Amino acid sequence: MAILNRFSRADIIFAAAILALVVFAAVASDSFLTQRNIVNISRQIVTNGFLSLGLLIVIRTAGIDLSVGSVLAFAGLLATGLQEQMHFSGAIAIALAMGAAVGGVNGWLTARFNLQPFIVTLATMGSLRGLLYVYADTPRYPADDMFRSMIGGAFLGPIPVNFILFALAVPAVWFYLEHTVSGRAAYALGVNKEAVRLAGVDVRKHLIGAYVICGLFAAIAGVLLASRLGIAQPSVGVGYELDAIAAVVIGGGLLGGGGGKTSGVLGGVLALAVVDNVLNLFNVDSYYQQLLKGAIILVAVLARRKKA
Repeated sequence: MAILNRFSRADIIFAAAILALVVFAAVASDSFLTQRNIVNISRQIVTNGFLSLGLLIVIRTAGIDLSVGSVLAFAGLLATGLQEQMHFSGAIAIALAMGAAVGGVNGWLTARFNLQPFIVTLATMGSLRGLLYVYADTPRYPADDMFRSMIGGAFLGPIPVNFILFALAVPAVWFYLEHTVSGRAAYALGVNKEAVRLAGVDVRKHLIGAYVICGLFAAIAGVLLASRLGIAQPSVGVGYELDAIAAVVIGGGLLGGGGGKTSGVLGGVLALAVVDNVLNLFNVDSYYQQLLKGAIILVAVLARRKKA
């Protein structure tokens, strides 16, 4: 009972709903619990996992970043397209630096001019998406086969390497949020930004830092996705921010700031992955999947409205 008291009623309800879905899928489909399907789920959650971890940090500051899908696509294109001029490790480094830089611009504009992050990142999302088609209006393929064999297609035993990278990122983000000055500042900014400023904390620095990490994680997701698929194209990543926001909200994140934990986000990512997988196993049209995700976000927000 003491353990259950640590979770809200909404957390318990969402966990029970996902458990019921897993039981239903296991009974209704012979493919759900196969090793192949489980490995497939573990590889697919990586993209949304990294996006969600980055968004968690921003959402805790009472912010939002709608540009993560565009950053993901641009990072994938850079990591593959630049391989024609340099080693793939250099291309990856440039892609990650670009993601962090875009996040830094979002954070700087938000903090320096006190702009609404929704508007700032919406503008970045559109501008960057347009730049993608200027940079590459056709798909790009990696020139170095090691780009796939060492990352996206690599396994350590039965476990995909990209999933291992995500599994390592989860405790790293937890440590950042719970045991560093910047991480605790992110939470405080979401609760009361003015009080943080009056306490002498550099609000601008910590706010920019949150967006830099979010952009970096979106770029990591883009590189890993391009490596797994063996292709990068400017149209990828559209709507991915919806899945990431849903994972954060399902996991207890508050869009008004000051809430959300890495364990909850991990649960939200797994929940959405199971939902997607079950719908795919039963050949449900992708449009209905998007409809369901929108409904999940609405239900999650309503379930936690008293906390907000």
